[in-house]
Amino acid sequence: MSDAELTVEVTGPVATVVISNPARRNAMTAAMWRQLPELLDRLEPDPDVRALVLTGAGDAFCAGADLGDLAELLDAGDASIAVAAEERLARFAKPTVAAIRGACVGGGAQLAVACDLRIAADGARFGVPPARLGLVYPAPTTRRLARLVGPSAAKHLLFTAELIDAERALRIGLVDEVLPVDRLAARVDELIATIAQRSPLSIAAAKEIIDDRAEPARIAWWHRKVTTTGEAREGVAAISERRQPRFAWQPPTAD
Repeated sequence: MSDAELTVEVTGPVATVVISNPARRNAMTAAMWRQLPELLDRLEPDPDVRALVLTGAGDAFCAGADLGDLAELLDAGDASIAVAAEERLARFAKPTVAAIRGACVGGGAQLAVACDLRIAADGARFGVPPARLGLVYPAPTTRRLARLVGPSAAKHLLFTAELIDAERALRIGLVDEVLPVDRLAARVDELIATIAQRSPLSIAAAKEIIDDRAEPARIAWWHRKVTTTGEAREGVAAISERRQPRFAWQPPTAD
């Protein structure tokens, strides 16, 4: 399946990763699950990349894991390549946005939930189907979903395996915004442009703390960085001088 792949395009401060498997509505193959952490490892230290967009080719985001590779994923359980890819995406040091059109199901929902923000077109559909297949959803994935939408909504998605529309996904907190499909790309561009103007230090610290990955010592480290890096001085100076700030700090990739 040579046409099943992840592609990357860097334009300005944005890296866009596109899930492409047209024969399977962009289902993730084993090779694609393995490819994603490698791509993220390459993009994360790039100083020109301020944010990452994950999207699907054509009219779908991702219809799940390719069933041809299901045995490999099941045998590995929570140590599967799918969970490894999800966890790497969740730990990406810079802001991540899922731009969702069409099907966002199973492994697609897994990847979308691992992003920081989710912007959906009004025709998008979401589902978590393990109960329809007799599978156990990975524990890290289940917990991440429950933190995002709450225990009751997570149980409804997992117990019923029903597809829900974008409006319901918005109501339960699964997505952050819903727009007409012809406005999706422009809104994502606008959102990323706003994020790219903000302090990478502020964003990286907030991401770690919200995701509960920052111990007290790490939080103290972040507060020290406010003064030692000059980010706060630049922010205050920019307001005083009525200009856009020029934040230069880059997130650490190996701390």
